[in-house]
Amino acid sequence: MRGEFETIAACFAGLASSVPGAFGLVDDGALLEVAAGRQLVVTMDTLVAGVHFLAEDPAASIAKKLLRVNLSDLAAMGAKPESYALSAAFAPGTRDDWVDAFAGGLREDQAAFSLGLLGGDTVSTPGPATFTACAFGSVPKGKILRREGARVGDVIYVSGTLGDGAFGLDACRGDLNWLDPSLLRYLQDRYRLPDPRVGLGQELLGVASACLDVSDGLVADLGHLARASGLGAKVESSALPLSEAASKVIAEDAALFAKVFAGGDDYELLFTAAEDAAGALKALSRRLGVPITRIGQIVEQPGVRLLDRDGADLPAAEGGWTHF
Repeated sequence: MRGEFETIAACFAGLASSVPGAFGLVDDGALLEVAAGRQLVVTMDTLVAGVHFLAEDPAASIAKKLLRVNLSDLAAMGAKPESYALSAAFAPGTRDDWVDAFAGGLREDQAAFSLGLLGGDTVSTPGPATFTACAFGSVPKGKILRREGARVGDVIYVSGTLGDGAFGLDACRGDLNWLDPSLLRYLQDRYRLPDPRVGLGQELLGVASACLDVSDGLVADLGHLARASGLGAKVESSALPLSEAASKVIAEDAALFAKVFAGGDDYELLFTAAEDAAGALKALSRRLGVPITRIGQIVEQPGVRLLDRDGADLPAAEGGWTHF
């Protein structure tokens, strides 16, 4: 593998060309500016080989997933992406062409989501490859979306479909090879290349009362939102939106439905809004081409209840994904 500074010059300096404050990655720091009337939003996520991605995953998709999980956090706060900093710890034996492909993935997604590289660090590690991105976004002053803010009676909505991330990991591991090839690829892409709802998040400013993204699992993340608001939630299991691929998997083994509400890696937006926002959200869904589904309601009693078609409680996985 090339030396540190040669790698920065060859692979990463060009990714900073759209960010004047990055100074071409030749200085010890970078300069951040935010437009008047806006506030800075900062988030950070780390991906570790064997934990957040498979070691054999393509380098470009690993880079894209790194950016996208951070962009999903910005979306959950209604922020417009601006720039990001990167820390890349490459495993022993990493080849130059792998690093080139990794940088190429970043370049493609920078163009797709309109942001640039601000700076960072590149190192080698004797352990598994580890990549961290710190993403910066901006929101109109005083308009940020937060996990707290839900009110009793608010409707719970989710974007897109649920369970695809968890089933996608199974697909990448070779556990679902009986699926139609097109559905198998769909699930693999949903795990490797989540679709951050950046546009939707910005449109939810002034509409949603509380918001986060589904990264650890629906029940776990809804629990975070409800607790932050000092309230509880009830969810109609029959309302949970499923892709064709997820529906096929569940039809084969009904017990796998648990992954829809307990699995992670969906990176969809989970938010609450007043009952009278339904019309505006329906119009927004059509305009953006993003499905928005009503799945439940905020209630006063703490905890998250998952209900079957008859209104009876279903056992819901408590924790979802956690590192510790």
